[in-house]
Amino acid sequence: MSETEKDELIDAQKQVIGILFEVIKRLQANNDLDEEYFQILSNGVKKEKRITEIQNERTENAKIVGRLLEQLET
Repeated sequence: MSETEKDELIDAQKQVIGILFEVIKRLQANNDLDEEYFQILSNGVKKEKRITEIQNERTENAKIVGRLLEQLET
């Protein structure tokens, strides 16, 4: 394996690690949002604005995770 090939392999590995780190970060954020969401619901407090914000943020995180995972396929 030439030095160029080794460097390309290392760069690819770094990209995969970066993508996986971002995926984990987004999934953890969704877990945290789930916790807050269920606390709001269980308290019976009507915080519709925050619930909507949580749902929007979770949706955005899911979209980003999907795009990141698509990058790993290529």
